[in-house]
Amino acid sequence: MDASLAPSFSAEDFRRRAAREQAPHAVEFGDHVLNPTIAHLIRPTLLRDAAVLVPVVDRGLDATLLLTKRTEKLRSHSGQIAFPGGRIDPEDETPVHAALREAEEEIGLDASFIDVVGRMPDYVTGSGYRIAPVLAVVRPGFLLTINADEVDDAFEVPLSFLMDPVNHRRESRVWQDQERFFYTMPHGERYIWGVTAGIIRTLWERLYA
Repeated sequence: MDASLAPSFSAEDFRRRAAREQAPHAVEFGDHVLNPTIAHLIRPTLLRDAAVLVPVVDRGLDATLLLTKRTEKLRSHSGQIAFPGGRIDPEDETPVHAALREAEEEIGLDASFIDVVGRMPDYVTGSGYRIAPVLAVVRPGFLLTINADEVDDAFEVPLSFLMDPVNHRRESRVWQDQERFFYTMPHGERYIWGVTAGIIRTLWERLYA
């Protein structure tokens, strides 16, 4: 590929792309979209609202995506790679407020370092959540304080790796006697899969494909 035509993976380029993603959206994404033949089994009727921060850290020409590893003692999605986020509480004015609050509570990421730049369509999970992915650029210089009750670790993965479809593996498992597909994105010792990988895949589809 001509170098002049190659996609940029800087935070500023991400900011420009994300500016096209503004709520509200008429469409939704989720595990049921990847599994249309069993969508009726996957998509719950009753959904709880949640929000996650999709934090792209400005590391010059090769920005990174900040992710967390949930603790093993949590009741749901324990030990999995995740975005900072959680349920939208009654006191949260918007999904953006919820995502910023959760990022502060889980990993101590101060909102003064965060620029919200867009919001992707909601992502519906088989566990019954309607997740609002809030796109953000994070300025360097922040210090993280990990909440050990919720998070074991926080780490960064190059955006160039995650936005390369070569690194998106489509795998499956048998669930309720049906083959259920999902994405995985192994990176070193990190195994990114499930909802997190699904949101990352959606990010690639809407911003970089």
